[in-house]
Amino acid sequence: APDPTAGASIDDENCWHLDEEQVQEQVKLFLSQGGYHGSGKQLNLLFAKVREMLKMRDSNGARMLTLITEQFMADPRLSLWRQQGTTMTDKYRQLWDELGALWMCIVLNPHCKLEQKSSWLKQLKKWNSVDVCPWEDGNHGNELPNLTNALPQGANANQENLGQCKSLEYQHLPAHKFLEEGESYLTLAVEVALIGLGQQRIMPDGLYAQEKVCRNEEQLISKLQEIELDDTLVKIFRKQAVFLLEGGPYSGLGEVIHRESVPMHTFAKYLFTCLLPHDAELAYKSALRAMRLLVLESTAPSGDLSRPHHIASVVPNRYP
Repeated sequence: APDPTAGASIDDENCWHLDEEQVQEQVKLFLSQGGYHGSGKQLNLLFAKVREMLKMRDSNGARMLTLITEQFMADPRLSLWRQQGTTMTDKYRQLWDELGALWMCIVLNPHCKLEQKSSWLKQLKKWNSVDVCPWEDGNHGNELPNLTNALPQGANANQENLGQCKSLEYQHLPAHKFLEEGESYLTLAVEVALIGLGQQRIMPDGLYAQEKVCRNEEQLISKLQEIELDDTLVKIFRKQAVFLLEGGPYSGLGEVIHRESVPMHTFAKYLFTCLLPHDAELAYKSALRAMRLLVLESTAPSGDLSRPHHIASVVPNRYP
């Protein structure tokens, strides 16, 4: 017979009893008191708990975040702000950003079942259909109070231990289940980051969301800069740079881009710096493509009218 004092098996699903009423009361207290009397600390602890549960693959993580989101959706100030036409304060905008980031972690979890993803998608669509649900784009027009100072603070709070992270050493751990020889979790993580940074995506309308796009890009590049490039990682950079230059409409460094695509200047500068000591020609190709000075590239001879998209691709974009 199994030992009753041995605890759960390593293969068992991590799960513990969730006190739903306590979670709801803590969030409701924060919203009713406007973040005073220490309620903000309790909410940050709830956000941290959700992250911890997701890390441990605890099935209650999504349920706990659902309870938190429901209380935020029931906040009476959402209706008031909508009626008055006023924008949400920076503090609450950061909390909604944290909710969105946690939901992204949940729906991208590779270990969850398809039925769970379908259920979460249905719930997210239901919340999104409510009139008072805040827009992801955030503020519109010229109203942007203290935005530049507010966003980094929210980012630092998320990191709804940076010094310790910088002291960590990044090492190659072999990924035995993958086919290609020499791959590790580090090389895969770096490659995924490069793919994400280099893909073509449309710049959102709202000024708040535009600022958030730039901040997220800077944070990801900052993480990559902590990693010392060895020969294996340099190969990854070379491969992805070539893919991006030849990647067509999915690539932010492709020959043709949407006129309102997110600018690639910051990412291209990082790519240029990393490639320059190892492959100067590829580094300059990437930089020139990001600058959209296609007239300087040797691929299209002067007077070649068979590629009219070259003219369209240099139309001024909607920059943040």
